[in-house]
Amino acid sequence: MNSDTEITKPPFVTDAHLEYLDDLRESGVTNMFGARPYLNRKFRKLSDDQAAQVLTYWMRTFSARHGTKS
Repeated sequence: MNSDTEITKPPFVTDAHLEYLDDLRESGVTNMFGARPYLNRKFRKLSDDQAAQVLTYWMRTFSARHGTKS
């Protein structure tokens, strides 16, 4: 992270990851704090650490990407 307001996107995070998490949230299947195993199953090439980073990035940027307040 470069500052308190700027969040650096890990290089392996794709739009497909973020869209999948958006859809997962919308489905209500899981609390998003428990979404990492879903990422691991859907995107098998992600390591556990990468899945955690994808989820963290998704959470930290959700408001900015969707135009909502935190």
